[in-house]
Amino acid sequence: MKWYPKTIVVAVDGSERSQEAAEVAAELARARSGKLYIFTAVRPPEGWWGIEGAPPPPKSMANALVAAQQQVLNVTVDAINLEGVDYETALEVGDPASAISKFCEEQDADVLVIGRRGAGLIERFIMGSVADRLVHYAPCPVLVVP
Repeated sequence: MKWYPKTIVVAVDGSERSQEAAEVAAELARARSGKLYIFTAVRPPEGWWGIEGAPPPPKSMANALVAAQQQVLNVTVDAINLEGVDYETALEVGDPASAISKFCEEQDADVLVIGRRGAGLIERFIMGSVADRLVHYAPCPVLVVP
């Protein structure tokens, strides 16, 4: 039995590695006449307002995060060749690995394409990289683009 992915999710975060993953995912979708979902998620920053002062209202923070992630999606869509590709974009605020896994499950993804991205030593020690967590826990096969 041959496996042909028809529903492809690519997770992007604005990094060079995620742009490369998006290019690979678009080529895969084009070659297989598949549906491509370009997805991004952002973890709400803790203490992003600084040490002094009160945090912004939750609605303001959420709006700022969504606007920033929408920009990541726009840059990705503009940077890759999507000619002949059936695609949609989606974004969510939350833990990136959990949000990406949930999105893949909701879309019944055949494959998740992600870029390998090095996390800092402390982050990797405490929680592992997003790519590492997805390789272990995503509900579908994961293609990691080096």
